[in-house]
Amino acid sequence: MQYRRLGRAGMKVSAISLGAWLTYGESVEFETAARCIHTAIEHGINFIDTADVYAKGRAEEVVGKVIKDYRRSDLVISSKVFGPMSDNVNDRGLSRKHIMESVHKSLKRLGTDYLDIYFCHRYDPETPVEEVARAMDDLIHQGKVLYWGTSVWSAAQLENAVGIARQFNLYLPQAEQPRYNMLDRHIEEEVMPVAAKYGIGLTVYSPLAQGILTGKYNQGIPEDSRAAKYTWVKEQLTPEVLEKVRQLTALAQELGLTMSQLALAWVLRRPEVSTAIIGASRPEQIVENVKAAEVTLSQDVLERIEEILEGKTKE
Repeated sequence: MQYRRLGRAGMKVSAISLGAWLTYGESVEFETAARCIHTAIEHGINFIDTADVYAKGRAEEVVGKVIKDYRRSDLVISSKVFGPMSDNVNDRGLSRKHIMESVHKSLKRLGTDYLDIYFCHRYDPETPVEEVARAMDDLIHQGKVLYWGTSVWSAAQLENAVGIARQFNLYLPQAEQPRYNMLDRHIEEEVMPVAAKYGIGLTVYSPLAQGILTGKYNQGIPEDSRAAKYTWVKEQLTPEVLEKVRQLTALAQELGLTMSQLALAWVLRRPEVSTAIIGASRPEQIVENVKAAEVTLSQDVLERIEEILEGKTKE
């Protein structure tokens, strides 16, 4: 496994990490989830990403039960705050009240005394950024959080957060968790330059585009797939997208890689990316995907990928 610094921070995270979105505590039974987490750690993954809203807290509970088998200091555990957890008007957003109350609930579900990274899961237009930054700074001083970060914040929002943190001498956000993959490159234009400028590590999610970049949909939609279950995944399976993935799959085979390994290695080519967060419903998926951390794509291969993604390949 390759380990990368979280931006300019001293802490290092595995280049491939494990996330709990749409899987643990929800569609994957506990025994299988436990085997996935054990397999991930055994293969060098040290970063496990959760959020309070994942399965309404059950994902954190599942992860918490499994990580008791390991030394806490060997792991990097994150969670997130923002989404509504009940009908209570204050049980949502990034108010100081919600952040402080939510972190204690997450710590209890995870069975740990601290979070390595605590993400603001979305930007909250109803809460001043200074209030958010001060709350995170207080949690860091209390030892309940080691680093704080953001998730799906725009470049301008990140610039503002850094500026306010510096103005009041508060801890700076150290990580941003955006969506990034071969089919969704929106962060390259603005977010990546800002992350590089301030040393913010990108912990990208959906590097396989909800399974589309595994090649599983090249010949149709399997009955047990996410596209069969979620309309928003199925809607992404346009003829144009599927043709690109088929061409990429052929390239991966030529290189002796799986489609997943090619897609992950492509994401990790960027130095701004600290880690690519994968989901897994079976241990063998993890065994396959962790190998991508050791793959280096040549300039020639990167150019061929670019041609496919831009639709410039010859018929």
